[in-house]
Amino acid sequence: MIDAILPSWVASAEKFGDAPEETLFPEERPFISRAVDRRRREFVTGRHCARLALARIGVTPAPIPRGERGAPVWPAGTVGSITHCSGYRAAAVAPADVARAVGIDAEPHEPLPDEVLPTIASPDEIAALRVMGEADGAVCWDRILFSAKESVYKVWFPLTGRWLDFSEVVVDIEPSGTFRARLLVADPAIGTNDLPGRWTVSDRLIATSIALPRP
Repeated sequence: MIDAILPSWVASAEKFGDAPEETLFPEERPFISRAVDRRRREFVTGRHCARLALARIGVTPAPIPRGERGAPVWPAGTVGSITHCSGYRAAAVAPADVARAVGIDAEPHEPLPDEVLPTIASPDEIAALRVMGEADGAVCWDRILFSAKESVYKVWFPLTGRWLDFSEVVVDIEPSGTFRARLLVADPAIGTNDLPGRWTVSDRLIATSIALPRP
């Protein structure tokens, strides 16, 4: 699913089940030593997918620690992103001399809880979602918006090291399977306020992606 919305210069791997915990490196085990079972399985399989994807760009399997705010610390010379939701885990990676950043996110294809939407979307975004829902009520547009903003953050944070609030990015979704995110805050590390992305709906899942090529 995820490879359908990534450019050819990004490698990916996905699983709809969980990998055995023995696939972890010893250096990674402390990060889940106190985690509940669900969180352990997400972490294990996410790292497993990451190593599969890294192997596709010729990178020898290595530990992928958890860094600031839980972001994966990728092997030198690579960038990437990991996502997980119920029944799905995926990773996407690229060489750092090809890509500046990659962000992916997966979510269940179901509406956001009523109380969540006003916390992640502006009034204009909510109005746009309403119009799209009237045109095609089979798609959970609010969940796509949420996922797109998660992908934006996964590109933003590794480059800037700064938090990005939902209110600091505006997303315009196209029914064709693309979106465009406009950052309302600037940072020279990211170098742009315009981030194009892609989305897909497959079975009971939504996935979004952003891949920033290196100039």
